[in-house]
Amino acid sequence: MIKKGRAAIKHLFHINTPREKVYQALTTLDGLANWWTAQTSGETKLGGIIDFGFGNQVVTKMKVVELIPNELVKWECVGGFDDWVGTTVSFRLDENDGKTRIRFSHDNWKEDNDFYAGCSFSWERYMESLWQLCQTGRGEAFGREGYRK
Repeated sequence: MIKKGRAAIKHLFHINTPREKVYQALTTLDGLANWWTAQTSGETKLGGIIDFGFGNQVVTKMKVVELIPNELVKWECVGGFDDWVGTTVSFRLDENDGKTRIRFSHDNWKEDNDFYAGCSFSWERYMESLWQLCQTGRGEAFGREGYRK
């Protein structure tokens, strides 16, 4: 069943590493290329556009709309898949029980459809990759050796 409205993908998890390290993985090209996709380029500063490529698929363009050091990273999708354009992606970081808690949200989806469901699954995998990068120093980014297809 396809629902119309403003759907959101949400994940909550903890990483046993300082917030500064997680924030760096979210705000540097090297960090992003090691947990999300090796095909990462652009500018990660406030107002910058980051391009994320996934092989022959459409390049996703994210505008950096909010940065609070070690607390918040927020992007707005300004190019890519039609279902993504206009959505926002945010990572909220805080400390919980000596670990970094990440509240991930991909908001403002136009509809809850099959593409949305597939992206929800993929985001879970990439959140695990972020966790691996921060915990072990090696994520499973798209296009990197060891990536699970």
